[in-house]
Amino acid sequence: MKSQIALKLSALSRGVSRGNRAVVFASMLAVGAVLAVPAPAQAQATKIGFVSTERILRDSKPAKAAQSKIEAEFKKRDDELQRMANNLRSQAQKFDKDAPVMSESERIKRQRQLSDLDSDLQRKRREFQEDFNRRRNEEFSSIVEKADAAIKNIAEQQGYDLILQDAVTVSPRVDITEQVLKALGG
Repeated sequence: MKSQIALKLSALSRGVSRGNRAVVFASMLAVGAVLAVPAPAQAQATKIGFVSTERILRDSKPAKAAQSKIEAEFKKRDDELQRMANNLRSQAQKFDKDAPVMSESERIKRQRQLSDLDSDLQRKRREFQEDFNRRRNEEFSSIVEKADAAIKNIAEQQGYDLILQDAVTVSPRVDITEQVLKALGG
């Protein structure tokens, strides 16, 4: 096979003008180098795995513990927000009931109070959500680091060439999420 390719390449080089002979010669060297390298007796298959990050952050023991810890930390503030929302709702209902018999100045004063209460509630809800998300990200980033270490360990031990964390569709035979959950303690 090598001799047939070499003959064709030499015939091609004879038909090419002098200016292009260097390009053809370089191409011949490249093809010769490829042919000189022996092909492996058997092609090695690439071992691929998949891990569902969503499941790790939802179902692992560290994730559940972190979620409980965060909820306990923010319970008092959440209860306060609920109390403020209920207070605003009851005052708005009272205002709606009393508005027809109020003077114009009293109605304007109560509307301002309700508006201030609503603004305060909205601000505190935003602050709560920002603090909650920041704290959650802190907790879950350490879980992601532990999961990454577990994934690397599994990859080394079981000879994986590639492990994906995001995919459109995944065959159950390449899903190693359960192994990572076990490595994380649940």
